[in-house]
Amino acid sequence: MFWRQSGEALLKKWATLRPLTWGPQTLLGLAVSRDLHITTPDRPINDTHLNVDRVGGRRRKAAMHGPSQLRRHITGFLLRRHHLHINPGPRYVPRNGDDQKKDNEEKHMFLFKSWGQHILTNPRVLDAIVRKSNIKPTDTVLEIGPGTGNLTLRLLQAAQRVVAVEVDTRMVEILRKRAAEQGLEDQLTVICKDALKTDFPHFDIVVANIPYGISSPLVAKLVFGANPFRSATLLLQKEFARRLLANPGDSEFNRLAVNVKLLAEVEFVMDVSKRDFLPCPKVDSSVVTIRPKAEVPDVDLNEWCAFTRTCFSKKNKTLGATFKHKRRLMELWRLSNLRGSEKENEVSGCNYDCSDEDIEEEEGNESDEGNGDPSSGSEIMEMSSFKEKINGVLKSGGFGDKRPSKLSGQELMQLLSLFNQAGIHFHDQPKAKPRNI
Repeated sequence: MFWRQSGEALLKKWATLRPLTWGPQTLLGLAVSRDLHITTPDRPINDTHLNVDRVGGRRRKAAMHGPSQLRRHITGFLLRRHHLHINPGPRYVPRNGDDQKKDNEEKHMFLFKSWGQHILTNPRVLDAIVRKSNIKPTDTVLEIGPGTGNLTLRLLQAAQRVVAVEVDTRMVEILRKRAAEQGLEDQLTVICKDALKTDFPHFDIVVANIPYGISSPLVAKLVFGANPFRSATLLLQKEFARRLLANPGDSEFNRLAVNVKLLAEVEFVMDVSKRDFLPCPKVDSSVVTIRPKAEVPDVDLNEWCAFTRTCFSKKNKTLGATFKHKRRLMELWRLSNLRGSEKENEVSGCNYDCSDEDIEEEEGNESDEGNGDPSSGSEIMEMSSFKEKINGVLKSGGFGDKRPSKLSGQELMQLLSLFNQAGIHFHDQPKAKPRNI
């Protein structure tokens, strides 16, 4: 049994490294057992030679006898592969030269893990993404990370124009070449830059297989950016998509979902298996559609994002416990004194991002924050009064014993309004353009 398993594994590995060009003479030379039936052009292979059980649909285990079981097993394995090559089964789908050339280019190209390069190769999934995107013939589609163009070619056939943003120059060359072969190069505009560092031109919708590493900042750039669009159909990591779709009370509910759903609606489309990518990633993916709301709330986005960062630093703690944190009280107190001044001050409350990960702060570092502690007696009194003001806001709205992970967007907006009415702010530059959301 050991020799039989080792021989089959060795032959399978060897067979994948060379084409199936075994003829009768090759098989005759490898068939060393005298009692085996060797096929020649005048003696075709049949079920008797291959020991195939047509009723069960599987090959019967032949009785192994003779001086060498390994040699018989090797010869039978080669005969079966030769039979399948000249008589393909119902699952065999002939591939034309273009498909094989495209696969060879993708397989022999080194893909960068740091750029999250995983090429979607399943044509059914690609067609489904284009179909679910509801592309109009007059639309301009923005695609981020087109790769070798499997999705781009389908978008070019459905839309009037496609703007592809790709940082890898090798991919850009392949993309332009494939578009030219289809006669669609006039409809394609390629921007060879980092999607996070470049300004997008005008577009109507977004359809993209977003690299996993930039999903959070890229979604925030689309939702909070200055470019209006109708919808964004995005292929994301499955876990990230679940967090984006989470609702208050769910374990995955986080700051990213709160910020995105303030301005847009998120809809689940379908799951995509990791086996549909080349190379195969470690996790599955999901397709979601983001549609901006027609009416957005009248709120300062800088103030909102800084406020949600403060609340979701410990999303499962009560708001009363969160605003008792000494360092956070000091930051808000200094911010209230600097509010309205023209001098720019850097405090941690305004260096925010739209990450889907919770910001964990260590409680044990409170004693180390000595530079901003009130020194004079008047400052100590002001700090104490400021603390009482915060507690009064939480009690008046009934938010002291509530947790951010259980609050809806409307409730969070109500709490922010109460804080602002009391003169408590979370950002030092009002009416400013959001940055690094």
